[in-house]
Amino acid sequence: MSLQEKGAAPPSADGVSDGIDTSYLLSAPAEAVWELVADFGAIDAWWPADGPVAIERVENEGTGIGAVRHIWNRGFAHPISERLEALAPERLAWRLSIVGERPAGLLWYEAEGRLVPLGTDACRLEYRARYRVAPGREAEARAFLSGCYDLMARGLSEAARRRAGGGG
Repeated sequence: MSLQEKGAAPPSADGVSDGIDTSYLLSAPAEAVWELVADFGAIDAWWPADGPVAIERVENEGTGIGAVRHIWNRGFAHPISERLEALAPERLAWRLSIVGERPAGLLWYEAEGRLVPLGTDACRLEYRARYRVAPGREAEARAFLSGCYDLMARGLSEAARRRAGGGG
């Protein structure tokens, strides 16, 4: 079965193209992490509350492919709105885009995540983002996104361990 898709708008010709490919070793079973990821609208259930990007509230529009979660973060003037573009449970993979007002000079953003099981108690989170950013703001965008990915990995690992009964 292929990814269930609802296409994102293509990037514009404006800005500078960039990308980040990263991976994290999570000390939690892939199935427990997947349950958190697949519950797209409930990011606030696992995102760390103590990081530099702290969620105040989430407002959801729709469910499934095409759903948008509007994430209101402490100190941000606008929500970060992420749309679920694809979800492939058989591959433990998903794709999302940021729509509407974007942070850190981002003009267009799309990312794909994938979980790779590593035995019964661990998995690897592979995350690949592609984006366009306003000229001169490349370092700001890269630092912001890298920090968010670190928070994502920590939050998913801790919440999945709790869910799997392994503490936090």
